[in-house]
Amino acid sequence: MGINLFRTSVVVSFLFFCAGARAEDAVKGSVAQGTATPNPIDLSLSDAIQRGLKFNLGLLNSTETSNSVRVQRLSTLSALLPNVNGNLTDSYNRVNLVAEGFDFKLPPNTGFSIPLVVTYPSVQTQASLSQSVLNFQKVRNLRAADANVQAAQLSLQDSRDLVVEAVGNAYLLIIADLARIDTAKAQVDTSQVLFQRAQDLHNAGTAPAIDQLRAEVQLRTDQQSLLVAQNQMEKDKIALGRVIGLPPGQQFNLSDRLPFAPLDAMTPETALQQAFANRADFKAAEERVRAAVLARRAAVAEYYPTVDFNASFGDAGSYLTNSHNVFGVAGAVNFPIFNGGRIKADVQQTDVTIRDRQNELGDLRGQIDQQVRTALLDLHSAADQFAVAQRNVQLAHETLTQSRDRFGAGVTDNVEVVQAQQSVVTADSNLIDATYRHNQAKVALARALGMAEQNVDHFLLQK
Repeated sequence: MGINLFRTSVVVSFLFFCAGARAEDAVKGSVAQGTATPNPIDLSLSDAIQRGLKFNLGLLNSTETSNSVRVQRLSTLSALLPNVNGNLTDSYNRVNLVAEGFDFKLPPNTGFSIPLVVTYPSVQTQASLSQSVLNFQKVRNLRAADANVQAAQLSLQDSRDLVVEAVGNAYLLIIADLARIDTAKAQVDTSQVLFQRAQDLHNAGTAPAIDQLRAEVQLRTDQQSLLVAQNQMEKDKIALGRVIGLPPGQQFNLSDRLPFAPLDAMTPETALQQAFANRADFKAAEERVRAAVLARRAAVAEYYPTVDFNASFGDAGSYLTNSHNVFGVAGAVNFPIFNGGRIKADVQQTDVTIRDRQNELGDLRGQIDQQVRTALLDLHSAADQFAVAQRNVQLAHETLTQSRDRFGAGVTDNVEVVQAQQSVVTADSNLIDATYRHNQAKVALARALGMAEQNVDHFLLQK
């Protein structure tokens, strides 16, 4: 019994370990469904999340882990249920009586003799039942298995939160890519106008050739930046398709752009209270601690006596036509006397498991605290950065306008214009980054608080 208890505990622990170890990598993959359509599809954030919750590999793996833990629970339950078996035996036997210890001889001159070898047929039908009447170890093992099933269900819910976070981040990354492409296109258009202006002034003899060359260099640089941005967007779209299980080669367009939107202020204390109340992984860790405690109680119960019941009923005879009812009933009380320290070792092993689970719970508590506080800091910082970047974009564009006017009037060369263009590029990039970081912080906060699916809709889509 002790060996089975330890083996079951190890199997369940291994399943949870593998689920955690694979989650980070598996959430990046999926099991693609369907075939690609010839025309691009429109993909909203909600649609992407729902697809991820159906086809993401990390969630599929977590589902199978949960199923495996349920199977372990059924195996534990079977030890408490009655076992009923039936059999039909038809045999033809030859027995050496001397070999069986029967060596009886009749007095001489009686006219009778006892054969040394006997041959006879035998038919038997029988149903047998065995039932554990009282076994504290098996009962407590079942309670520990129930706790592990609950932990597996909670871990499955946590996997859904991880998938929502992964999908949200991948979606936001493409939105940022689209904003960078729009900015790059605007810069190319501006550079094209400035290059044409420099070329006209040079042809008119009012500007040196260096101005034309400088403007062309800026134009080619902006064109290259546009190509890089477009390529990065296509790669990020492939990554999102992998996360949500889109068919390979399926083209899509994002239908949500998710601009900057401030979030209601939340204190760290309120956020932490909500996180510890809702985080499925924290509740799962608590259930694993409870399962370990119950497993220890089951190990201690190996010292207790057990009561078993066995019964059989059937027919037996030489042939079915002359068979008669036979039955047997037995009850047994079993108790350990000496086991060489095996039970003590089982108890000590469960003590180690309890400490491991308690350490994991304590570490997770600190991890949740860190995630909540970090997300709130990032959220506030990104909001402040957005305000600064927004003002800086306005100033940079005003500076560029004035520089273009000065260059067109022949007051200055286009060095000032190129520098103003670079300032616009930097300002636009900072604004895009601030918006992306603000929305990403919302996703991180939704994950940190638990119930990520509902919180992401509320934080990003303002539902």
